[in-house]
Amino acid sequence: MKNYVIIGAAGYIAPRHMKAIKETGGELVAAYDPNDSVGIIDSYFPNAAFFTEFERFDRHLEKLKRLGKKVDYVVVCSPNYLHDAHIRFGLRYGADVICEKPVVLNPWNLDALEEIQKETGKQIFTILQLRLHKNIIALKTKVDQAPKGAIFDLDLTYITSRGLWYYTSWKGDIEKSGGIATNIGVHFFDMLGWVFGNLEENIVHLHTHDRAAGLLIFEKARVRWFLSINFGTLPDNIKAKGMRTYRSIKIDGEEIEFSDGFTELHTRSYEDIIGGGGYGLAASKDAIEAVYNIRQEEPVGLKGDYHLYCEKKLSKHPFNR
Repeated sequence: MKNYVIIGAAGYIAPRHMKAIKETGGELVAAYDPNDSVGIIDSYFPNAAFFTEFERFDRHLEKLKRLGKKVDYVVVCSPNYLHDAHIRFGLRYGADVICEKPVVLNPWNLDALEEIQKETGKQIFTILQLRLHKNIIALKTKVDQAPKGAIFDLDLTYITSRGLWYYTSWKGDIEKSGGIATNIGVHFFDMLGWVFGNLEENIVHLHTHDRAAGLLIFEKARVRWFLSINFGTLPDNIKAKGMRTYRSIKIDGEEIEFSDGFTELHTRSYEDIIGGGGYGLAASKDAIEAVYNIRQEEPVGLKGDYHLYCEKKLSKHPFNR
């Protein structure tokens, strides 16, 4: 049985990690978050120690170490801009680290973490769950078996509606979250590179507080992408069903279904890590560089080969600001 601690227990993604720890036979021995809205812990590990002050959390872990209770993994689910610091804490403590994506915001942070890995002898793993989705694996197989020189044509659309709270939270601050492309898109960009090879060109058509779009040219594909947290950008048929999320990948005009199975992929990721696999820093590098460059690029506007959702005109509504 593996022992875990979680940093960022009150966040949106933490329950998926708790569930994965439970389903893989692990034990959560301690958790930290400055916010105490963590009742979800009762559903998985009611006996886990919980702290709202990092100093007390740190002291507790030192106490566990002195008592000979080993912590195998520090799980980082904190806001994106704190990942780097919390990963360093876990490595210095003497544990391997499992970090929610994006593992860091800037490419150069990866180089520094590589050095700390070497110094401590511990490993950093990140959650790149789309690489474990059965339909994405099937797509990669199809691409790998395609004739040499084949170039696929894709449209990637991901809309996950968020309310006005988003802009008050750290997620609405580009310095803390990395913006839309990083916060909700990094795992899609990772998946695209994993399937279609090296990224050769990165063009940004649109980049605002609530949506971003562009063209990615990979070794084996041209991908028009559109990401949004704006409810108004949803297709009308999705709104009519009362849904607030829409995921779509069309490859050469054919829809690739990958909406189902998302909630199980964290457990699959943990099984992979515990079994001696998992994805380390090197696996994250290309996607981290891609989203960093998207943040730095000046959008070119609606020119060239752009995603058609860029043309959507939104009504005047609080969610469409």
